[in-house]
Amino acid sequence: MSVVNFRSRLPVHAPMTLVLVIAALGMMRVLTQHWREGAVLLGGALIVAAVLRVLLPVDRVGLLAIRSRPVDVLCYSAFGVVISVLAVTITRGSFDFG
Repeated sequence: MSVVNFRSRLPVHAPMTLVLVIAALGMMRVLTQHWREGAVLLGGALIVAAVLRVLLPVDRVGLLAIRSRPVDVLCYSAFGVVISVLAVTITRGSFDFG
């Protein structure tokens, strides 16, 4: 693949790259014992994916387009809201096993 071809394809993959960067930050927070903040970031990444899926045209959305636009937006936003709400509302308990 030539450099010119890569540069012409880069903007198409930018939305997915943004979502993956947010998700990676969330995973880093989870792995550093801040699971609540990490889970909210993971949910936020899905909500960002839903917003990008609504706003971007089909030829610029890249890998965020899996199914039809309504199905993608519904799935991304529902999972994002559920993960974020669960992370914020869980107040008791510990994940320590040792």
